[in-house]
Amino acid sequence: MSIAENGPATPTTIDATIAYLGAQGDGGARLPDGSIVHVPFTLPGEVVRLQNSAGRWVLDKILTASPDRVEPPCPLFGECGGCTLQHMRPAALLEWKVDRVKAALGKAGFTDSPNPQDFQVSPHSRRRADLAIRRQGKAILLGLHARNSSDVVDLTSCLVLHPTIINALPALRDGLRSLEGLRQSGDIQLNVLDSGLDVLLSTDHSLTTGDRTRLAALAELLSIPRISWKPQSGNGEAENVAQRGSVRHKLGDAEVSPPAGAFLQATAESELWIQQAVVHALPKKLGKRDTIIELYAGCGTLSFPLANHARVLAYEGYASAASALKAGSGGTRVTASCRDLNRQPIMSKDLTAAAVVVLDPPHAGAKLQMMQLTMGKPKTVIYVSCNPAALAKDASGLHSAGYTVSSVTVIDQFLWSAEVEAVCGFTHGSSHRSRNGLSRSG
Repeated sequence: MSIAENGPATPTTIDATIAYLGAQGDGGARLPDGSIVHVPFTLPGEVVRLQNSAGRWVLDKILTASPDRVEPPCPLFGECGGCTLQHMRPAALLEWKVDRVKAALGKAGFTDSPNPQDFQVSPHSRRRADLAIRRQGKAILLGLHARNSSDVVDLTSCLVLHPTIINALPALRDGLRSLEGLRQSGDIQLNVLDSGLDVLLSTDHSLTTGDRTRLAALAELLSIPRISWKPQSGNGEAENVAQRGSVRHKLGDAEVSPPAGAFLQATAESELWIQQAVVHALPKKLGKRDTIIELYAGCGTLSFPLANHARVLAYEGYASAASALKAGSGGTRVTASCRDLNRQPIMSKDLTAAAVVVLDPPHAGAKLQMMQLTMGKPKTVIYVSCNPAALAKDASGLHSAGYTVSSVTVIDQFLWSAEVEAVCGFTHGSSHRSRNGLSRSG
């Protein structure tokens, strides 16, 4: 059969220009046939040579490099899936994240938003980590998954994590190696709290009595106030298996005892910037009788700073976090309630009565709650976003309901990743707020 009968042969290599970065941080290029291919570790403006590998186009070489390209500083870059953009100049990375937030607001219909304030965290500052555990012969691999793989890359180096976490990894590997309840795999969540390192361990089998003794010794060795455990499969509550001290963490002017594996903002400096941005977006004048309704409040990261300005009704669906918030709210103007807002949203009539509604929804957004919010039309809405796609969907309802954007703050708290945090203030009707910028700190 002739080549003509088969059609033209597929080329083995092709040259292309990277036009943009996709949502996951991969460069996007249009091929001669009109199709789009996404190429990891490339930057806009670069001319690259792609190679056909088993029907997929993969990067062969960079022919013309972007001026924003830098040498990745971590020796595990490209192998570890934790950082995907270390080859990009940090200032250019922050600019790209700002553009993502602006594009999300534009997609929602807000074409005249104020210029965002922007902040970027320092290396070695991330105070929480969710690491995978794998047995490999007699060794323990403790680290992050490889890109698009279930394989675990042993975290021998990391420029992102807080030194408290990095310094604990060798002893944690040694301690985990002897656990009988860890047959093949597990996970470990680490939080750096004011009281020290807090550990939540999950394993593929139950802990033995000997395991509990070993974990108590590990807690003593590393001065860990609490080690908790839960089975790797299932959604059961965590059990404290080693407790040698109180667990505490300051949020604003209050102190809470977070549950095991509690969600905290990624770094101390980004937490402060988020708090400042939320407070900045408040109306200039709040009366003593005014109420702020806070949705998805967690353990109170925003609740206590907000309580310095008005009474706060804080709602959180995760029972352990709501309990921690409630226990820490004594003597403050915070009233905490446990309520699953994805199933039982706060109704529009209650939101109408609030001077401000603040929400920090999960990655998927707040679809059901946003329906009530747009019907209630409180004068000020402050939306904390960790996902531009969800922000675009949720903010479109605010645009349709007649809101305008009063302030935008973009925070790069997940350094060298595609993730971005934003705080957006929205006002309804004649309520307008100064668009003066935040002061940088931290």
